Amino acid sequence: MSALSALPFLKPVHLRSPRSSPRGQRRHTLPASEFRCLSPEDAVSVFEIEREAFISVSGDCPLHLDEIRHFLNLCPELSLGWFEEGRLVAFIIGSLWDQERLSQAALTLHKPQGSAVHIHVLAVHRTVRQQGKGSILMWRYLQYLRCLPFARRALLMCEPFLVPFYQKCGFEALGPCQVTVGELAFVEMQHPVRGHAFMRRNSGC
Repeated sequence: MSALSALPFLKPVHLRSPRSSPRGQRRHTLPASEFRCLSPEDAVSVFEIEREAFISVSGDCPLHLDEIRHFLNLCPELSLGWFEEGRLVAFIIGSLWDQERLSQAALTLHKPQGSAVHIHVLAVHRTVRQQGKGSILMWRYLQYLRCLPFARRALLMCEPFLVPFYQKCGFEALGPCQVTVGELAFVEMQHPVRGHAFMRRNSGC
């Protein structure tokens, strides 16, 4: 059994529309939602969403297709995809890192003995943006990390305009990141992963 299948808050859920008939019966329902780890077979769908989300903003993608396949082969358990009716609508890809702060090498390496989860990318399909899906997915991902015994904290780097979003997700800014991509500079952010034993006892981890 995968770690994800053991967690009740990551099992498939059905989101219901608030609209209902006068007698209280549902008139419409939204598509079923499923949260699961990604596989290399999902790589093309992941890249299509990422490319559209990032190219127009920064001119480049955090991960290219071969890098997506690389991480989904090495550490699929550190990814999370949100699927609606079988279609990927949002995702996170992470890997392990073994140093206090991120360095240029963290962009391409997975350190199996590390205790920091480096979140490489979070992206949402353009047709479902402005619906809070990014925040929901990040919350579920952090809950999942709390059930991984080796995970102690989550790290990410983002452009300054995204700092408020990640602060609302519970991340704190550590200051300028050592990593640069072209002319882009980033802020490094951290989220402690706490309560491992409690979460494992109370969520089936």
